[in-house]
Amino acid sequence: MEYHSDRFIDASLMIYEEEVLVAVLPASRNEDVLVSHGGLTYGGLILSQKVKAETVLESVETMMLFAKSHGFNKILYKATPYIFSIHGAQEDLYSLFRVGAKIVRRDLSSIIFLDRRLKLSKGRKWLIARAKKNNLVVTDSNDWSEFIGLLSGVLEKHGATAVHTPQELELLSSYFPENISLRVVKSEGKLLAATLLFKFGTVVHTQYLATNSEGKEVGALDYLIETCIQESVDGGFKYFSFGVSTEDGGKYINSGLLAQKESFGARGMAIDFYEIKLND
Repeated sequence: MEYHSDRFIDASLMIYEEEVLVAVLPASRNEDVLVSHGGLTYGGLILSQKVKAETVLESVETMMLFAKSHGFNKILYKATPYIFSIHGAQEDLYSLFRVGAKIVRRDLSSIIFLDRRLKLSKGRKWLIARAKKNNLVVTDSNDWSEFIGLLSGVLEKHGATAVHTPQELELLSSYFPENISLRVVKSEGKLLAATLLFKFGTVVHTQYLATNSEGKEVGALDYLIETCIQESVDGGFKYFSFGVSTEDGGKYINSGLLAQKESFGARGMAIDFYEIKLND
């Protein structure tokens, strides 16, 4: 997380039981709120595989005591979606219930269960077939500036900007070359579509999806997404994650974006944010 350390005040915690590290909470300080972590989409307690429910409950209680003693009035806990947990463990959610935490935000993400995938929509099939007729090819790329240029053009139409800079993506990919890859579709040297893939254990996650008007016309992004899905199947992954389609703290659904993901066979998964008030 140090690549954006200038934007966040780190307040990460390490929790020990008899001098053995049992849990880690990536966290940052936002005035009087302990956030897990402001620079991450999600990520609550990271637990040792040996840790059982009672220890998780004690870890949450210890986290609360520590936060209160260091001047925090609240904890904002971003729960990790179950598909990213090696064992699907959700003892932390039960522990949050026990200490009176309340859900203050819920985003809707979209995932494909690759071994039980739903059928592609007819519209997607048609666009993918069109891309193949145009002899489009999916390849890897390391041109982060070109990618951010394409992405920025898309986001500007929605009044948004890219979270990462080309330099940050280059740094991250150098740290995790096996986990981060940029997949693109080009025609005569021109970038038509691109996606940044993050690979976590059994999950392939699309951090960004972008295409231009020419790419839309020839189905470049549709072909790129379907290729990445098929590669994920061949690679033995269990889930293909598209990320969230909600805005304004989860209160608004981008219907067009959600429909695009659903047309590839994706269905919804909730990403929850819990608030723990420390002075009640």
